[in-house]
This record gives sequence, C-alpha cells and structure tokens, in this order.
Amino acid sequence: MIEIDGSQGEGGGQVLRTALTLSMITGQPFRVANIRARRPKPGLMRQHLASVKAAAEVCGARVKGAELGSCELEFHPGAIKAGEYDFQIGTAGSSTLVLQTVVPALLYAPAPSTVRVSGGTHNSKAPPAEFLQRAYGRALASMGAQVAFEMERAGFYPAGGGIMRAAVQPLQGWCQLALVERGERRAAYAESLVAAVPAGVAKRELDCVASAMGWSGEQLRFHALPDSWGPGNALLLTLEHEHVTEVFVAFGEKARRAEEVARDAVAQARRYIASGAAVSEHLADQLLVPMALAGGGSFTLDVVSQHTRTNAEVIGRFLPVAITFSQGAHASTCEVRAHDCEIR
Repeated sequence: MIEIDGSQGEGGGQVLRTALTLSMITGQPFRVANIRARRPKPGLMRQHLASVKAAAEVCGARVKGAELGSCELEFHPGAIKAGEYDFQIGTAGSSTLVLQTVVPALLYAPAPSTVRVSGGTHNSKAPPAEFLQRAYGRALASMGAQVAFEMERAGFYPAGGGIMRAAVQPLQGWCQLALVERGERRAAYAESLVAAVPAGVAKRELDCVASAMGWSGEQLRFHALPDSWGPGNALLLTLEHEHVTEVFVAFGEKARRAEEVARDAVAQARRYIASGAAVSEHLADQLLVPMALAGGGSFTLDVVSQHTRTNAEVIGRFLPVAITFSQGAHASTCEVRAHDCEIR
C-alpha cells in the first residue's frame, strides 16, 4: 500500500489523478489522505469523483472513500479491461482531466477501447479539448501511443454539457522521446470560440491578437458555436512546430473585457516563444507520466511549476525513475531516467 499525502507540494487534484493512473498500470494499491488540501474547497469534487469512478470501472478496483467531499481515498486496482466506456461528470467539471486519467491505462488493455466523457470541455482550471487533440495527442503519438481525441460538443463553465471521446489502441511499445528543440514553425493561428455570446467579442479578441502577434488572414479564425452550447467564450492560440504543437487558452467571463482575454492568451504564447523551450509548463505536466512509463526521456520547458514538481514526486512513488529539473539561461530541462530495474 502506497501512502500519499494529498497536501504535498501543489496539493491539488493532479496528485490523485496521477496516483489513479499509475495504480491501474502498476497494480499497486494506494491510500491518499488530505485530498486537495490546498484548495478553497478541499476533498473530492464531482470531476475528481468522476475520475475515481472511471478508473475503478476500467480496472475493476475496490475503492473506499469515493464520495463527494471525501478527503481520504483507498484504491485497490484489478486488471485493466478494454471496452466502450461512458462517464458523466454531471457538472462543467473537466472531461479532459478524466480522459487524461484513464487513457494511459487503457493503452495497456488487451484490445481497443473507446471512452466518452460528458462534462466541461473548456474551463479555466483544465486543458481545453484542443490541447488534447493537438498537443497531448501528438506527443503521445511521437512516443508510440495511438490515441484519437474528438470533441463531439463544447461545454463551457458553468453549464457544461460538453462531450469528449477518445479511441485508444493497445500499446505495442513505448518510444523514448527527447524534445530539446521545437524545430521550425509550421503554423500559427488564433481561434475565438463563442456560444450565445455576441460575435463582436470574438472580433475584438482577434483584433487584439492581430496587433500583438502580427497575425492576419487565415491566422485569425472565428467559430460561432450553437447558442445551446453556451454561454461561453474561449480564445485559443496554436503554435505548430516541427517536433511539437502547443495550445494556449484564455477564457471570457462575465465583466471581463475581450481585450483582457486576448492579453492573457498572448502573454502565455509570448513567454513560451521567448524561452526557446520545446514545451510549455502545461504540456510538461502531461509528458511526465508517459516518459516515466517509457523508462526515460527529456524535454526543455519554459517554466517549472510547483504543479509539475508535485507530479514528478507522485510518479516517483509508483515507478523506479528519477525526474530532475535543471535551470538554463532562458529555459529549463527535465530529464527522466529509469533506475536499474525494468519498468513493465
């Protein structure tokens, strides 16, 4: 039984999600206390509970403490099963985070699987659907994993109602990945998504991006979604390079000016561009688990967040790897190395 203090480091939901993923894959049970202790509302929220229930169904786990508000959980995994899964969060909680919990485990299933998650696809506390499709999915493919992400319907906070789907093929074997340089830029574009929000909001956001980034024409894209999917607004900046794709997002909210939303997204993209790193802090978080499972890998990143360091600590409880970070002049480097034993 692996004992985990959920208040360690960043103290958020990622501690639980990473533990669930690696418990399913390694077969090691765990107990986590002080779940989300550093959040204003500690304990399991609906989206965290959805991840627990999804993981339990995927591997037939025995679980104690799987209740709303619970601050302690015990998880005893069984064998990972292929299948067609349908999970509902019931709120605008992130469907992308539920997918990131179970998809790596389903790579180890004996047959193909599909996972459908209903909830939020675009909210400020999680990566948007496009991040999974373009950034995370591409990185997984570079490491030998075949996963196709699809957004059936967008869901914004607070209404939710979005639907994400993932088709997962059994893993044939991991390829170790070294993302030291991003390579030449192949594409760069901004997208403003609006649902039951005036089109003028999108125009102001894109005008601001055009001025700040020097983009024009097809680089500025307006997507009017059905009013029934809203209200909601998201501004996405996508940078596609030879070796990696990054997606930066900012969200419109009541009383938040369109120009402020644009400045937020632009600031994220500019920080990444100026760093020269291959990977942003958010994609760095998601690369750690597959790289650890592959037994090694490396990447440069623009910011080493507390979130990333905490994730690395949890991974080290389940897998025989050392994850180190070193600071360079403009960017940092993360290296994942296996200890002298096999990772299965």
